[in-house]
Amino acid sequence: MKLSQDMKLFQDRLGHEFARPELLLRAVTHSSVATPTRDDNQRLEFLGDRVLGLVMAEALLSGDRGASEGMLAPRFNALVRKETCADVARQIDVGAVLKLGRSEQISGGRRKLALLGDAMEAVIAAVYLDGGFEAAKAMILRLWGPRIATVEEDARDAKTSLQEWAQARRLPPPAYIETARSGPDHAPIFTICARLETGEEATAKAASKRMAEQAAAKALLDRVMKVDEA
Repeated sequence: MKLSQDMKLFQDRLGHEFARPELLLRAVTHSSVATPTRDDNQRLEFLGDRVLGLVMAEALLSGDRGASEGMLAPRFNALVRKETCADVARQIDVGAVLKLGRSEQISGGRRKLALLGDAMEAVIAAVYLDGGFEAAKAMILRLWGPRIATVEEDARDAKTSLQEWAQARRLPPPAYIETARSGPDHAPIFTICARLETGEEATAKAASKRMAEQAAAKALLDRVMKVDEA
């Protein structure tokens, strides 16, 4: 099987030349365009998630031999979560080669976080099945490298930190209120306000409620910490 020019360019971006190119094609095939003779990427996604997890766990253990499980777990979660996979997918433009049904194309499927994250995991599995664990590991470490280096900062859970700050001052947990939602249905932008009982608040926008809440919590935490330091 020969790859099209756009798939060859995508293969170059991955840094892995496929001996079985049909695996790569399957990895970028969404269920909306699958047929009885054309498999989608869901089973590959399942496998790729596990390969990614093993590589990340190994990288974190070797990178910080003194870290406890409690320190490693949030770093691991930050590296393997769907948002991170989608960010990496955008980095190598997975969206440009996704095989989608017409309805998904119309609804902006090439930009959807879930579709991009799933496809990235499927691509990992395709490389693993084609070249083995070491090939998949090499690709993952190259694509995730900068994120691994900064993961300790990325893994900080702002909502938990803000709640701990409030509890230390005998305040109830912060409230998170959705104040606005904009954009099309397939790609909404959420505006979330994080608010303390004392009246301090901060607002943030993001493509998911979870991300917006975390961003709002971080903004509010930064604000109250500056007051504490003053």
